[in-house]
Parts: sequence; C-alpha cells; structure tokens
Amino acid sequence: MTVKEDFLYHLWKFSKLQLQKLHTSNGEVIQIINLGTHNLHAGPDFFNARIRIGNQLWAGNVEMHVNASDWFVHHHEKDKNYDNVILHVVWNHDIEIHRKDNSVIPTLILKKYTKLTQIHNYVSLLNTPKKWINCEADFPVVSEFQLSNWIERLYIERLARKASEIAQLVQQMQYDWEAILFQLLAKGFGLKLNSEAFFEASQTIDFSIIRKLSSNQTALEAFLFGSFGLLSEEIIEEIYHSSLQKEFTYVANKFNYKRKKHLPIQFFRTRPANFPTIRVSQLAMLYHQETALFSKLIASTSVAEMHRILQVATSTFWETHYTFEKSSPKRKKVVSKKFIAILLINTILPLKYSYEKYLGKSPIESILALLKTIEPEKNTIIQKFSEKEITIDNALQTQALLELKKNYCDQQKCLQCAIGNVLVQS
Repeated sequence: MTVKEDFLYHLWKFSKLQLQKLHTSNGEVIQIINLGTHNLHAGPDFFNARIRIGNQLWAGNVEMHVNASDWFVHHHEKDKNYDNVILHVVWNHDIEIHRKDNSVIPTLILKKYTKLTQIHNYVSLLNTPKKWINCEADFPVVSEFQLSNWIERLYIERLARKASEIAQLVQQMQYDWEAILFQLLAKGFGLKLNSEAFFEASQTIDFSIIRKLSSNQTALEAFLFGSFGLLSEEIIEEIYHSSLQKEFTYVANKFNYKRKKHLPIQFFRTRPANFPTIRVSQLAMLYHQETALFSKLIASTSVAEMHRILQVATSTFWETHYTFEKSSPKRKKVVSKKFIAILLINTILPLKYSYEKYLGKSPIESILALLKTIEPEKNTIIQKFSEKEITIDNALQTQALLELKKNYCDQQKCLQCAIGNVLVQS
C-alpha cells in the first residue's frame, strides 16, 4: 500500500493514534504532551512539540517521512534546521537516523498505531481512480452544520488570497483606493477572456486623467478606447470612430499620455454583449455617471444599492453597434444582473473587505451576509456539485465550492478537507 506524507500529518495533527500505547522503534515509551504546531513552510513538519521518551522530557521539532531513508533523500543531514528534531515519525523504518553527535534520533513507526479502517478508507479515497473528484460517490458525508462551517472557511481562504493580491496593488498605488478600484473594475469588465488585457491597459493610465475627464462622456470614452487599443489606425468609414480618434489624440496630447503596449484585446469566442467595445463604453459611462464611485460602493450596505450604482448602459452609438464597422438593430445595452453579480463577487466585495481591514475593522461577517444575498453562479463545476444532493442557494456557497474543487479536490488535498477527514475516519 502506498501512503503519502499528508496521511502522516493527518494522523499526527488530529491525534488519530492510540496515544497511550506509543513506543519508539527501540521499545522506549513515548508520551505525547504537546503535538506541536504544523509547519506549512520550509523546515521540520511540526514545531515546538513536547514529548517524553523514556524518562527524558524533550522539547523541539518533529519530522515525518514515509520512509526513514527519505531523511537523506531530502538532504536533512546537511540542514541545521533539522538539528533540533526530537522525534522522527515514519511509516516504514528502513534505516536509523543519527544526529551530528552520532546519537540516534528516536523513531516512531506510525503504521503500527494506525487503525486498519483508517488505512482502508485512505486507500479507497486517494488510490482508487475517480471520474471527477475522489469522494464523488460519497459527497456529502458531513452534517449540515459541518458543511456550513466548511463552506465559510473555504470562502474565507478564497477571500484572503484575493485580499493578498489587492494588498500588493495597494502598495503599488500608494493607497489611492479610487485608482485601485478603477484597475480592478477594468479587469472585471474584461471578463475571463480579456481580464488581463483590460487590467494591463488600465495600469498604463494615470487615474487623475479619469477624474478630470469624468464630466465629459465623449472625451472619457475616447480616451479609454484609445488607451485600451480599440481605435484602429486603419481607415474606418464611421464618423463616430473618426471623432473618437481625434478626441483621443487631443486628450493624449493635453495630458502628455503615451500609449504603452499591453496584451492584445480579443473579440474571438466572445458573445456580442460581452464584446470589449461594449464593456469599455459601459465602463466609461460608469465613471461619467458616478462621481466618488469608490466611496459610494464602500458605503453601500446592500447588494440592491450596489446594483443601482453599477447598472449603466453604453453611449448612444453602441445601441446600434457592437463594432465600429457594422451596425445592428437598436438595443439599449445595459449591464445585466448576472454581470453585476460577477463584479460584486470578484471585485467589489474583496476590495470592500480589504479597505475595511485597512481601517482596522472586522468586515468578514458583513461580507458573508452580502454574499448570501447574491444568486448562485452557474457553471459546469457548480452543476457537478449540485448533482451531489447538496442545496446551493447563494454565491457564498458557489465561491466556496469553486475553491474546494480547485485547491483541494484537484490538488488531492483530501486530508485537509472536512469531507475527506470524515471519510477517512468513518
């Protein structure tokens, strides 16, 4: 049977052993006083453990390997960070490990103290080929209370990662939160296909220009189209295109703006309603209609209020066009409820969380409450989970399930998952 180190971590960290009957490979009695703190970075696996071995009380670190000889495979004998290892926990004891003074590091052979049911469940969960996720035949196996807690924890992990990315942007932008919002909104308006291209384009713009142009809708739209690279240098027989070109040239000269290269913006495989021309016009209209946009969104306490702020349309020209070259039947192109939900989930709420944390507040409960009022997302991953007999009512759940699939199921981190834990112990 093949086990991985994460199984050893699981058994140790959650005390899934017969702790009163432990002995070293040499027969000395082991008494666990403190299991230590799991180290997720470089160095020994558990820090600051307190363990009595025989008559001696030890304080130090615990290192774990599937095979004892992995100590040398990982070159720990050359690393001073491992000089304070007081116990070597292994699955297979194939060699003695010595300290630099030639004394033997006490070894605990973990498989001697692991229940057969745990081993069987572990093998069944991780070593049996599955079509989609390892626990697909058993999901969910936790109580509603456990699942609810796990859902919240998963979302908080996802939110923390997004907040970390925003924190880097905050440093780069020297705490200009309005400018940060503009860049993140540009990324959001680009959707999946053009998010990075829109984001890169927005980073070439000094936000003070957006502030100064916000009262002039045509000038602002021309500037965004030009800086995003959507004003073709080729001759287009369209008066509006020509007027935007002239306006962009004027504004760029006035503010000494020189367009920089960024990722190309794509139309291919994009629905007309999501064409970058439509989204850029809507973004321009948002900044034209809403002054102090950041302050308004941060002050909003309901999703409905945020919807009212973000629900904008294109300029008049785009009511009869999707591209400059070709006209289409007249249709007012207002951002949809679904699109606003995407902006709230991926942009506004993470930024709101980051800003309130910056102010020293504890915003997590309000963010969770807002997410619970947003309709659940629809995609193939959520559809698969919905087939597992769980109720999916809101965006908090869908965001958590996306996190679960990407960073637990796909990474085979079943033993770090509440559901996988229950399956191994059942």
